[in-house]
Amino acid sequence: MPIIHPCLLSSLLVSLLAFWNPPTTAQVTTESVPPNVVKGNDVLLRVHNLPENILACGWFRGTTIEPSNQIISYSAHSQEITPGAAHTGRETLYYNGSLLFQNTSLEDTGVYTLQYVKINAQIERVTGQLRVFGE
Repeated sequence: MPIIHPCLLSSLLVSLLAFWNPPTTAQVTTESVPPNVVKGNDVLLRVHNLPENILACGWFRGTTIEPSNQIISYSAHSQEITPGAAHTGRETLYYNGSLLFQNTSLEDTGVYTLQYVKINAQIERVTGQLRVFGE
């Protein structure tokens, strides 16, 4: 068995550590499915890579997080989904964070924000956009 000099071993270890990148968690993203929807049809704001152990999440119309813009929210502790002030009755929240719009209208076009609370109480946000076109 070859003997490696301690200085060489130390140098090799430093080199390996300098080039090793720890694994990163996937970024949370949203996509509109379909990307463009005709008025009256359904569309899903699909969420990708939402952490499994969230404490809560909520969708808001626009980019401002305030009660008047809240469409719907979910509490993991109580397992409850609660409609917000901006809920029209056409939105459904899925446990993976995705938001379904049924019977879309032109007024649904715009930016939507998902706010979620991670298990460490860190609050994160991601936005998505809907494009609704006339018939």
